[in-house]
Amino acid sequence: MSTAEERRGSSAQTPDLDWSQVRETVLMLELAVGQIDAAMKEGGSSVEVLTDSFTSMAGYMRLMVGALEKLPDSPATVELKATLIDQAGEVASRVQRSIIAFQFYDKLSQRLAHVSLSLEALGGLVVDQRKIYSPFEWVALQEKIRAKYSTREEIEMFNAVMQGMPVKEALEHYKAEMKVKGDDVELF
Repeated sequence: MSTAEERRGSSAQTPDLDWSQVRETVLMLELAVGQIDAAMKEGGSSVEVLTDSFTSMAGYMRLMVGALEKLPDSPATVELKATLIDQAGEVASRVQRSIIAFQFYDKLSQRLAHVSLSLEALGGLVVDQRKIYSPFEWVALQEKIRAKYSTREEIEMFNAVMQGMPVKEALEHYKAEMKVKGDDVELF
């Protein structure tokens, strides 16, 4: 193992002849990837519990409405029965909206996983002296990143940036397209 591979951590505070901005960049990329991964794991387990709970609640609400509908209509209970059925329907509707929100979180988590993998691949390219100066390696990295995108809008945003559109402008265009697209949930 070479000295560069043995040394871990930043040496920017005390640079020596072996100091490298590339190594510092890769260290920062690795840290970003680690933070993204940790946040996704923490959030993912919580959202999984919530999704399971809300899915179970939706099932129980259907059972309750079914049981309420089977109750006989008597002058003493007809109004209460109707009120309970309406309230159960409202709760079921809110549970359904919550489940949809969790699906959006799932989509966000998948996107962050793609970002994490992209940063990791970038770090691997930048640190490898045989690859960093090779346009073919950069094209391969770009293709690898493009292949991770799953929606037409994401691919168009990536292509626009690769063709010279400023990132900020491409993101604004992407956000506008997603706003027009609406609340479609697309699990992938």
